[in-house]
Amino acid sequence: MADGFAKNYRDLVVWKRSIELLKETYKLMRFLPKEEIYALSNQIRRAVVSIPSNIAEGNGRASSKDYARFLSMARGSKYELETQLLICVELCYLTQEQITHAMNLSEVIGRMLNVLIAKLGE
Repeated sequence: MADGFAKNYRDLVVWKRSIELLKETYKLMRFLPKEEIYALSNQIRRAVVSIPSNIAEGNGRASSKDYARFLSMARGSKYELETQLLICVELCYLTQEQITHAMNLSEVIGRMLNVLIAKLGE
């Protein structure tokens, strides 16, 4: 990857944290009603999978501009995930306490993504 960043996306702390978030989110999906398996649950899974996927894809790009663009997409997916988890609370599928760890991980990931994007000069 350009600009002296990690040569392997798996070495990035933000990628590792996003995998932690993915695992935590998948645990939460077990609490959703069966009728949500193809709706909200599927949407949540796609959003959380998108975070580490975009970090990895961006890391493999040849330019800093491309890398920053993929990190921005990861950040967008992070916001989407947070919104969907809050919707689960609003619908009484999950409690605020149940989503606290995932939301905290998401905030940490967001700060890390912001730092990386700023360093890439977006």
